[in-house]
Amino acid sequence: MPEIKPRKTLFNPELRRRGIYLLPNLFTTAALFCGFFAIVQAMMGDFERAAVAIFVAMVLDGLDGRVARMTRTQSAFGAEYDSLSDMVSFGVAPALVTYAWALRDMGRLGWIAAFIYCVGAALRLARFNTTLEVTDRRYFQGLPSPAAAALVTGFFWVMIDKHVAAADVRWFACGLVIFAGISMVSNIRFYSFKDVNLRRSVPFIFVVAIALGFAVLSYDTPIALFGLFVAYGLSGYVLALLHWFRRKPPSPPASAV
Repeated sequence: MPEIKPRKTLFNPELRRRGIYLLPNLFTTAALFCGFFAIVQAMMGDFERAAVAIFVAMVLDGLDGRVARMTRTQSAFGAEYDSLSDMVSFGVAPALVTYAWALRDMGRLGWIAAFIYCVGAALRLARFNTTLEVTDRRYFQGLPSPAAAALVTGFFWVMIDKHVAAADVRWFACGLVIFAGISMVSNIRFYSFKDVNLRRSVPFIFVVAIALGFAVLSYDTPIALFGLFVAYGLSGYVLALLHWFRRKPPSPPASAV
C-alpha cells in the first residue's frame, strides 16, 4: 500500500515554519510606502514633498538588497516583493506625479507620455528579473528604474525649487519623461557599480572628492541630484557612441587619380 503523505494545509507545521525575513522586507515596505506617499502628496498639490519621498524610496531600495546579502536573508519572496515595490515607487509614482504637475494640461499627449514611462518601467523590471543570471553584473541593460525616476523627479524638483512654472517647461518635461521611458527598455548599457569593492583601499583624492560631493549636495540638493542623474542617464549613450566609433572600420584609402 503506498504511503499517504499529509496535505500541505495552512495548519501544517512544515508550512508554518516557512516565513519571510523581516529586516530586508521592512526596508522594501518603507520604500513602497514612500512611493504611495508621493502619489498622495501629488494629489494634494505638494509636489516638492512628493519628490523628496521618491528620493527617499531610492535610498531604501538600495539598502534592502544589501541588508539581505549582509544578513544572508535573501529569498524569492523578497525579490518579487522588491520588484513590486519598485514598480510603484519608480514606475507609477514618478509618472503620476509628473502628469499631475506638468502634463495634465497637455491633453492626450500628456497621459500618453506618462504611460510610456510607466510601461517602460514595468518592462524594464520584468526584463531584469528574467535575465538576472545571464547578464554581466557590471552593467545594466537599459536605464535602471530608480535612476529614471530620479531623472524625472529631479527635474521637477529643481523647477519647483527655482519657482519655475510648470506650464513654461511642460514640453521639456514631456520629452524627458518619454526619454526616460525609452531608455529603460533600450539595449544601452549603464554601469551598475556592483563591482566596486568598498573594502579596497583608495587614493586620498577619492576621500576629498566624496567630501566635496557632500558639500555640493548640502549647498543645493535638487540641482546636485538632478545633475548627477543627468550625467548618469547620458553616460550609457556616451559609452555606446565610443564603442561604436572604436568598432567602426577605417575608411578605404582614396584611389589615385
